[in-house]
Amino acid sequence: MEIDLQVRAEETARRLVGRLSVQKHTLALAESCTGGLISELITRVSGASAVLWGSFVCYSPSAKKQMLCIDGGLLDRFGLVSAETVRDMARKALEISGADISAAVTGLAGPDGDGGGLPPGTVWAAVAVRRDGAVAVTEEKFFFRGLRAEVKMQAAAAVLEKITEVWNI
Repeated sequence: MEIDLQVRAEETARRLVGRLSVQKHTLALAESCTGGLISELITRVSGASAVLWGSFVCYSPSAKKQMLCIDGGLLDRFGLVSAETVRDMARKALEISGADISAAVTGLAGPDGDGGGLPPGTVWAAVAVRRDGAVAVTEEKFFFRGLRAEVKMQAAAAVLEKITEVWNI
């Protein structure tokens, strides 16, 4: 399953880079549980430098606070793996980068849950889009199964697909 998923993710990344390149739009990423895997998949594509502004790999709570200026109170109230946190990550990545679109992901790759009831494989993804001066953010919750590497690949593939869905690619 993982090889098919990886191939699908690579194809989605190629399609995304091609479309953003034609449209002359840029993308910023804020990755937590994927640890830079989405950026890796995108940068495998020739021409990615024209569209990928960069990526914040903010794995720890302090990295989220320092790199993306995520409010510690928000993290305390809603947790590291929540709709509120991933929405703020996507907004801040868009704001800091000046890109046209951003995506963020946070979750539990496993093998453990968060100790507070969230099981391993729980992932939140968000996409923020800047159009005509306004910012729209959509988020989605996923539950993935498998080993840590499989959860990370499923999350990366889901984020790439979410970007193409929101951007209508």
